[in-house]
Amino acid sequence: MDVNLPKVEYDLQAHSELRFEVEVNEPIQLELLEGTAEIYGSELVKGCVYKFYRGRKVAVFTAKETPMVLYVNVHAGLEQMRDQAAEQKSRGPRIMLAGPTDVGKSTICKMLVSWAARLKRTPILVDLDVGQPDLSIPGTIGASVIETPVDIEEGYNLSGPLIFHFGHITPQNNIDLYKVLISRLAEAVSMRAQNIEQTNYSGVVINTCGWVRDGGYRSIVHAAGAFEVDVVVVLDQERLYSELLRDMPEFVKVIMLQKSGGVVERTRTVRETTRDKKIYEYFYGTREQALYPHTFEVQWSSVKFFKIGGPDLPESMLPVGITLADNKTKVVSVTPSRNLMYHVCSVSTANTEKEIIQSNAAGFVVITQIDINKESVTLLSPSPGPLPFPYLLVMEDVKYNDELRSAIYKK
Repeated sequence: MDVNLPKVEYDLQAHSELRFEVEVNEPIQLELLEGTAEIYGSELVKGCVYKFYRGRKVAVFTAKETPMVLYVNVHAGLEQMRDQAAEQKSRGPRIMLAGPTDVGKSTICKMLVSWAARLKRTPILVDLDVGQPDLSIPGTIGASVIETPVDIEEGYNLSGPLIFHFGHITPQNNIDLYKVLISRLAEAVSMRAQNIEQTNYSGVVINTCGWVRDGGYRSIVHAAGAFEVDVVVVLDQERLYSELLRDMPEFVKVIMLQKSGGVVERTRTVRETTRDKKIYEYFYGTREQALYPHTFEVQWSSVKFFKIGGPDLPESMLPVGITLADNKTKVVSVTPSRNLMYHVCSVSTANTEKEIIQSNAAGFVVITQIDINKESVTLLSPSPGPLPFPYLLVMEDVKYNDELRSAIYKK
């Protein structure tokens, strides 16, 4: 239902950027009156009224601000590389965005793939940010071919994204598994690109997490090698730029760009709320496009619960021939108990236990009830039962209490 909201005119051409977050129940309406402007690379239509509901963060840009000009120049350089790839029947450019948290990496990725899609390109977007992912729920990494610009109101229009289970909201909790999954995803992305000529020419845009020190830095270097990147863009950190300039091969171009002046630092509470909202929308959709999940009971005998990664042990206590890395990437059986309440689980497409790490997720469920006497669990699922696969991978750091949070987002 439309509501009559007070009108506020904002001279975007003078300020170059407008950012806002919807914190009220009523939608915020946005209309471009004069000039030109974009949201994440998608151009606003003059006179069209856009609505943004609670929880949405929006950034409206013109191309007059200096960082925006630099971002457009990066896009122009990628386009030249794509044209060259098409002429030579070779692989298109692969660019990776790196930098600490809250410098605008995800925003620039959206811009780059949207600008490419507006020119009929079909790049692959790779998201390695397990804490604040755009392609799936927290605790995962993934990739998707982007065929259309990011929708101004809805965000990415994804078709068959490839998602892998990690199970934590920071790579620090299992850096060995994180690097294994990066390599597996890189292999899958290369295979998909090779099978689609236009996508191969269009290249890959990679978003990374905000952990850039110690193991986080090593994971960035690992990702650059696994995806065989051509360009690394560092946002707003001289030290990271110097380190990557030192450690990247000579054929990899490392450039540094300043972050947009409108980027703001998110609090821990905001990050937690964003993660909860991402899970809620996976099951229930948005105000504009509602979804209706299902709840059903599953006997323990028909499913198997696992987690990836053994307990933290000193190397001297590990079995002979087992390294610390092996221990953190092994598949561990989980006995059903009340401790699993509210944990999010990935439904693995693996056919055997040995294939679990190498297999992608078919979808996600939440354990909402556990009946010890009946030896059953009740699952919240986006589709009706039975489960298409029997292996459920427990996310150790990702929980969702549907009763509490659905009441918040339905307001």
